[in-house]
Amino acid sequence: MTDQTFVLPDVGEGLTEAEIVQWRVAPGDTVAVNDVIVEIETAKSLVELPSPYSGTVGELLASEGSTVEVGAPIITIGSADATPPAPSAPTTVPEPSDPGGAVLVGYGTGGAVSSRRRKPAERPVKASVGVVAKPPIRKLARDLGVDLSAVTPSGPAGEVTRDDVVKHAEQASVFRNIETPAWGEVREETIPVAAPAAPAPVADAREESIPVRGVRKATASAMTSSAYSAPHVSVWVDVDASRTMELVKRLKASPDFADVKISPLLIMARAVIWALRRTPMINAAWVDTDAGAQISVRHYVNLGIAAATPRGLLVPNIKDAQAMNTRELAKALEHLTLTAREGKTSPADQTGGTFTITNIGVFGVDAGTPIINPGEAGIIALGAIRQKPWVVDGEVRPRWVTTVSGSFDHRVVDGDGISRFIADVASVLEEPALLLD
Repeated sequence: MTDQTFVLPDVGEGLTEAEIVQWRVAPGDTVAVNDVIVEIETAKSLVELPSPYSGTVGELLASEGSTVEVGAPIITIGSADATPPAPSAPTTVPEPSDPGGAVLVGYGTGGAVSSRRRKPAERPVKASVGVVAKPPIRKLARDLGVDLSAVTPSGPAGEVTRDDVVKHAEQASVFRNIETPAWGEVREETIPVAAPAAPAPVADAREESIPVRGVRKATASAMTSSAYSAPHVSVWVDVDASRTMELVKRLKASPDFADVKISPLLIMARAVIWALRRTPMINAAWVDTDAGAQISVRHYVNLGIAAATPRGLLVPNIKDAQAMNTRELAKALEHLTLTAREGKTSPADQTGGTFTITNIGVFGVDAGTPIINPGEAGIIALGAIRQKPWVVDGEVRPRWVTTVSGSFDHRVVDGDGISRFIADVASVLEEPALLLD
């Protein structure tokens, strides 16, 4: 049998290395062209790599949890035109007309290709016996910390759906610190990041060492570069967001938005897009070239939304958000959020951003001084919306109040532009009717 060696490809965005997260095949398995053989983690996303060859898996050259450079061999696959397998092996199906070696990784041949590999053993899933849910749903529940036995299924066959898990997660507020555990007897533990699940604490350990890789490595590099290259200036303002909360309530009750998640973040996004049109320099970026520094002003908005995910901080963006109406923007925000939580955000969705919103209010935080995403000139934070005493027409009344804060690159925009932008965003949150102009 002739072995064919598959090397780690560059899946895009200048990839130099990736971590082997999970092998989907084992030695002896039979695979066809475009069967998924391994899941890798790059600096930006999880990627499933399909096989470019047909045949029998020979050797796995990289272990799960190891970091492999682009171009390094990761697996060998014996060619399918060799001696037929023993009678106990799976029956061979016809080969596709186009040999696998000519297929670009990630782009399969036309038409469906039947899988001939044996189904690998499933990893243990924390869920009660008897719960009906597909593997991707179980993975989502595990990532979000949701016990499937506590979820009410809504599927036609009594199965738990993705919406069931997400709704349960939101109701249970799993994205907050639900409880603060007591300090235990063990003062430290070491958790191998490559392991699929956290191991038991190591006795007498007082510290833990976590290798910096993947998303954390990329985030650290980007934030350090931004903090030490762009002179940050931060501003903030308190806002009476009562009318925003009223609008959110009306949109939730509208039949036109019945199938869309509505939150104050939607109004904040619309406000930011409106304010960027009035102060274009906020949507610009400082660019160093061989001919000297330049300021690139973008007349479109790729709106980034900072998302805390099980893999770390991601900032996917909505392309051409300025061209969307309210419903389209709401759908885009919902899709972006769900994709990020599932760890399926593509590298393309994390590049090309022009401005970022971070919704720190969901964690109960009022304000902050966020670091600007590289390639942008500003980032704005929406704080928690709480009922507070507020003076209205000379009288103190309870109102829904929030704080809008942000950081900006002072090389690109001056104080008057920054102040005007923040004031415009605040004005829309106070009176959403301004969006009708």
